[in-house]
Amino acid sequence: MDQAKPLPGYLVQRYHGWKATGYAENKAWYRRLASDGQHPRAMVISCCDSRVHVTSIFGADQGEFFIHRNIANLVPPYAPDGDHHGTSAAVEYAVTMLNVAHLIVLGHSSCGGVKGCIDMCQGHAPELEEKHSFIGRWMDILRPSYTLVAQENDPELQARALEKQSVLVSLENLMTFPFVRERVDEGLLTLHGLWTDIGEGGLEFFNPSDEAFRPV
Repeated sequence: MDQAKPLPGYLVQRYHGWKATGYAENKAWYRRLASDGQHPRAMVISCCDSRVHVTSIFGADQGEFFIHRNIANLVPPYAPDGDHHGTSAAVEYAVTMLNVAHLIVLGHSSCGGVKGCIDMCQGHAPELEEKHSFIGRWMDILRPSYTLVAQENDPELQARALEKQSVLVSLENLMTFPFVRERVDEGLLTLHGLWTDIGEGGLEFFNPSDEAFRPV
């Protein structure tokens, strides 16, 4: 693999800084994590967006969260067709192998994936309509929900509404997985929908009693 190169210098420096401080000061904890295996209580499905820092939001340490990230924090419907399903595999592992008690879908403001879905639905992104567009075909998961926000004339409010729909779509699709539904019905697993405002540091949760997102 001739294309692989050494790490950039700034990352090497950061690693050695962490090894000399963060790791050195907690060496026993890291070795315990390595020997005892992982036992997270929750799985978090969040967006790949570099501005969304799940562990910082909740002040979590290593070993607390099983985290899966993808474009627009989407979960596809259950489809055991033999194709590659990275998100579905992560959900299966978390639920059936790690026995997590909570499954959290975390959406966020200014989501580029959601913006791409809006552009695609409005005919402004022909490149995403191509069959070979991985982004476009992934955003097809969210595309039907655009009809729920299409009448909103304010672009910012429309984007925010679809960002929250991406959370709800994922929650609905999670319930199509038999092993998820079984554990939910047995009271062994709870699903949670969250949305965070990056600029304001806000966090909202989906409240099923009034079918709206409310501040935490």
